[in-house]
Amino acid sequence: MSDDLESSPEPSEAVSSPVRTHADVQGLSSAQVLAALRGAGEATRLRILALLADTEHNVKDLTQILIQSQPRISRHLKLMAEAGIITRFREGSWVFFRIADSGPEGVLARAIVDSLDPSDLTLARDRARAEAVQNARAEAAQDYFKAHAAEWDSIRALHVAESQVEEAMDEGLGEGPFELFVDLGTGTGRILELFAPRAKKALGFDLNHDMLAYARMKLERAGLSQAQVRHGDLYNIPLPDGAADAVVVHQVLHFLDDPAAAIAEAARLLAPGGKLLVVDFAPHELEFLREQSAHRRLGFGRGQLGRMLEGAGLELHRFLDLSPRPADGMSQEGKLTVSLWLGQKPAATGTTKKRNHKVEVAA
Repeated sequence: MSDDLESSPEPSEAVSSPVRTHADVQGLSSAQVLAALRGAGEATRLRILALLADTEHNVKDLTQILIQSQPRISRHLKLMAEAGIITRFREGSWVFFRIADSGPEGVLARAIVDSLDPSDLTLARDRARAEAVQNARAEAAQDYFKAHAAEWDSIRALHVAESQVEEAMDEGLGEGPFELFVDLGTGTGRILELFAPRAKKALGFDLNHDMLAYARMKLERAGLSQAQVRHGDLYNIPLPDGAADAVVVHQVLHFLDDPAAAIAEAARLLAPGGKLLVVDFAPHELEFLREQSAHRRLGFGRGQLGRMLEGAGLELHRFLDLSPRPADGMSQEGKLTVSLWLGQKPAATGTTKKRNHKVEVAA
């Protein structure tokens, strides 16, 4: 069943973290204020707005939570989207919704939700049913993860502990804070978990719907509301040039036919002075990874990836190899070295326009 609202417009979703001030609300015309209030001014729509303030949902979720028909829910969502108080984004045949999180409409929408009594019985029942729906979704995501866990565990056993890799990544990117952090090929969402706490907004993109479901579940359970995942092609990310302070491409390039194009797209996203951190395997000869795990490339050399970074207009600031150590005389044959490349976009010189902090993702 599709969640698509064919007759509704597709407003873009703002992904910058809003600074909610009274001045922002004053930026609305009287017609906009009335439209926003009408958008929330109905019992079911107000309940929907409260639910979407906590997390994102699709139409199917909302029909189960509110126990109402799909056409009715779809009609409410259409009106709310037109009023600008919620935003939508497509993920395959599904469409997800969330409260607008930037701009004056988003400020007003959040103010409406914040004014609600959290002990209201109707809203409390909605939250309880929403939790049940999320738990069911989480179980499905866990089933997918468990089905592939053995494969991932076998690869992890070939290289240094993930904790060592994450420590090196943490040191490379620094403490931030980041206005916008982007993770390309987000997979399980682990990198978002690591870096979202130091970002005002964090976005992860992936083409695998099952992975996105799993990552969304993990982020919701971690309470990382500033972190979101989106269905997206690594070669064509729906963000404007210079939108991000930091971009990570973690264990993704070896799956790609054209890693240089992915690096160029990541570099495009960076603001002047922004950092791109690439983590992947050093060159190896484990041919079975091609057949068993769909690896297209058997690792990358320092210079090979360094040239890709330079070709994308970045400067290679740091390179690090993390090689497994022999344990109790065990041979290192058949083991993998994890390499980290840290590229940086040159800082802007001379007179430049002020960076636009309202970054939008196409629905």
